[in-house]
Amino acid sequence: MRLKLFKKYFLATVAIVVFSLAVLLMILSIVFNSYLSNSKYKSMQKTTETIINFYELSNNNSGQLNGGFYYIVSNLGYAGDLDIFVTDLNGKLKLCACEEWRENGVCTHSSVKISEKILKKAVSEKYWGVDTLGSYSNPQNILATPIVSGSKAVGVIFTVSEALPIKSLLITVLKIFALSAIAPIIIMFIALYIMTYRMTKPLKLMSDAAKAMARGDFSKRIPVTSDDEIGELAVSFNQMTNSLTQLEGMRRSFVANVSHELKTPMTTIGGFIDGIIDGTIEAEKQSYYLNIVSEEVKRLSRMVQSMLSLSKLESGQFILKPEKFDFKEMLLSVVISQEQRIEKKNINVNGLDEIFTVVVNADRDLIYQAVYNLVDNAIKFVNEEGTISFYLKSDSKKLIFEIANTGKGIPAEELRFIFERFYKVDKSRSANKNSAGLGLYLVKTILHAHGGKISVKSRENEFTTFKIVLPLPK
Repeated sequence: MRLKLFKKYFLATVAIVVFSLAVLLMILSIVFNSYLSNSKYKSMQKTTETIINFYELSNNNSGQLNGGFYYIVSNLGYAGDLDIFVTDLNGKLKLCACEEWRENGVCTHSSVKISEKILKKAVSEKYWGVDTLGSYSNPQNILATPIVSGSKAVGVIFTVSEALPIKSLLITVLKIFALSAIAPIIIMFIALYIMTYRMTKPLKLMSDAAKAMARGDFSKRIPVTSDDEIGELAVSFNQMTNSLTQLEGMRRSFVANVSHELKTPMTTIGGFIDGIIDGTIEAEKQSYYLNIVSEEVKRLSRMVQSMLSLSKLESGQFILKPEKFDFKEMLLSVVISQEQRIEKKNINVNGLDEIFTVVVNADRDLIYQAVYNLVDNAIKFVNEEGTISFYLKSDSKKLIFEIANTGKGIPAEELRFIFERFYKVDKSRSANKNSAGLGLYLVKTILHAHGGKISVKSRENEFTTFKIVLPLPK
């Protein structure tokens, strides 16, 4: 069964801790064993040196072992919990510190079989090692030192003590370690559990939130409880969720708005065509209604074209084709194309005679569309016999263009929404055949694609002014 992240992390941490403790115990056992071995060697060496010194004094360098020497060896062996015996150069037992030897002259050590290798090294210098000597059931620490008479070795003193097995030593160290460390280890595992739970809880919450988002629920947020990488991840996740929530809202609004905007002209077109087909509309009025149908089709075409342009710009698929052109010339071209509409509403146009030549480097078609939408918007909402004013200035870095119109204006609470898709200030005009609510959003998108920006000022029943800033070529 697949383990959860919390269990994986906790068990992995516990395994690392247990392995580290095992290695530590092994190292402690080796160090402890080495320490005991060195201590035992020094103790046995001192005992051996004492025996050799007494031997030299009691035997007057005669090479014979007297009774006093036996008692000294016996007491030293008893005091140090050592087996001490003396052999000749061939390994034959000559004296032993045990009671059995004192009573019978022979003992269990009489059967000790000392290898030539040990004897040879013991006679030449000294032997220190672990061996059973053929008679001990367990390995023993053995120190073999030559007895020298004059300049000649006459025998060998063997000092023997039980060597504590590594296994027994490890068990002993483990018991000591367990008794002293059991409380800290329990506290450490509890702390690891809590720490692991706290570290993995935000990840679990993110997993649950991601599953909820996959089901369309964007309401879940991750609590930020730290300022480390996990906390930063939680903040980023919440920001992503907020963005997705906003995008989802925009998507739903977009679908609803598109459906509404497409439904109105299509209903109009369908109704007029059905009226012509079934004869509801009289023959002499069919031409009039067919013109309405034509206008609605053109409106649908403009709307689809605007949506396609927006989609390309927002997705980055649209490649700008910058070229140098005169902004003044383009502006005049746009205004002249709207001459009939201007005359029809008796609009006063101010500022065009003060516009000067400014060369920009931008996508001509897109900038034309942006300026056209602004002029179209001004003509659409200016009051009868109202005024449209143009203003243009520039410096070495940017062009500033303003277009203002008198009229109803825009309420202050709605100014921040007018650059959104399908937004219309006058809700009563939602069925306006000349507006789809995409114009200003398209203008903003085009300017942002060129590194520019747009802003608006308005006062109700007085004026509305749009201002665009466009970078100039260096």
